[in-house]
Amino acid sequence: MTDKRAFLKNAVATAIAVGAGAVAPAAMAIPEGMEKCMGVAKAKMNDCGTSSHACAGQAKVDGHPEEWVAVPKGTCEKIVGGKVG
Repeated sequence: MTDKRAFLKNAVATAIAVGAGAVAPAAMAIPEGMEKCMGVAKAKMNDCGTSSHACAGQAKVDGHPEEWVAVPKGTCEKIVGGKVG
């Protein structure tokens, strides 16, 4: 019984660690002098996760309003469809 308990304890700890890691990519730090520009990312060219996925490079379509890329400050307003996030 002790081995079974240890296995379950480790399995639960692993599941929690993996779950916490899945949330972390959405909190990507934007470099100094850059800003999030939403709605202009091309498919598979986004910089970070959204409500529908957790990683960069997973945008399914061009120009999705939640997808974003980091651009130099002041640039996003000049891009058609761009919205500073």
